[in-house]
Amino acid sequence: MQVGAFYKRGPLISELERAGVRVVDLAKRGRWDLVTFGLRLRRALLNFRPDVIYSFLGGANIAAATIRPVIPHLKLVWSIRASDMDLSRYDWTHQLGYRLEKLLSRSADAIIANSNAGRDFAVQNGFPSEMIDVVANGIDTERFQPDAALRARQRDAWRLTNGDIAVGILARLDPMKDHPTLLRAAASVAKIRPEVRFVCVGDGPRLSSLEALAAELDISERVLFPGAGDPVAALNAFDLACSSSTTEGFPNAVAEAMACGKPCVVTDVGDSAMIVGNAGSIVPPSDPDALARAILTEIEAQYSNGTASARQRIVEHFSVDAMVERTLHLFHQVVRGGGYSDSDQRLRN
Repeated sequence: MQVGAFYKRGPLISELERAGVRVVDLAKRGRWDLVTFGLRLRRALLNFRPDVIYSFLGGANIAAATIRPVIPHLKLVWSIRASDMDLSRYDWTHQLGYRLEKLLSRSADAIIANSNAGRDFAVQNGFPSEMIDVVANGIDTERFQPDAALRARQRDAWRLTNGDIAVGILARLDPMKDHPTLLRAAASVAKIRPEVRFVCVGDGPRLSSLEALAAELDISERVLFPGAGDPVAALNAFDLACSSSTTEGFPNAVAEAMACGKPCVVTDVGDSAMIVGNAGSIVPPSDPDALARAILTEIEAQYSNGTASARQRIVEHFSVDAMVERTLHLFHQVVRGGGYSDSDQRLRN
């Protein structure tokens, strides 16, 4: 196996290399580096000669589809990872890219969605339903697990006391994650439970606007923006995990928080409610009052849905082994049969 990376940076690259996976740096120099990037991609594929190329997200899906005609034997599997995307919140390049991805979708031999919601959204927008199968993300429960020592170190780094209740969100600072709704909920919670601290772990271009909103709501002293960091340490440091997203597919951060034994409050988007089950609370999106009430309910219940039920649900239903087995089965079907259709077998957990 080889992994081709548009940009060879980030913590996942080192994880792959430590696992013995060769990572090929495709050295994309920016959004408009198309011709030379395409030549590097073609050269990498001709050198490795894979049976299947598995592309992730729109840009990679489009690149794989456009390079495929020059490598006829290659089987192509796309991955779609989001649902209910409000493209009006993004610039014209994202909107154009999605339309192009839809037009090219039949060039794939199979398409994997990581959520039922993602599959339904793709079909509604013109992707071929007969080619899409759902394979839920797998969570590494050996890595994401309760760790008291890690929790103590991280809370100390954030200057949280034993009396502080940390309500956290682990997400990039992106419009779809809807941090403003969480901050407005935080303002309501703070009036009732002054010991609650809100921790927004992640980075992105919206940091300054979110800090300004926290100041406007007079909660700057109660909200931390520590940037990106070790997700295992961050999730262990939380007492309650939140997802305020307006759109999701399969929210990894929610499942990872549960694997660390944290109850969750999530918006009812994508497959969030299905993942959480009875290990937390579900609220409508873009409703800060409902989000605040759910946070208070979970706090006042002293996390009665916490460590055991949250973690056990992930271990039982969303293991890495199950994801890998299902994905490899699909790859074998594509290589042997030239295509795959299993649209009736949906994720029901």
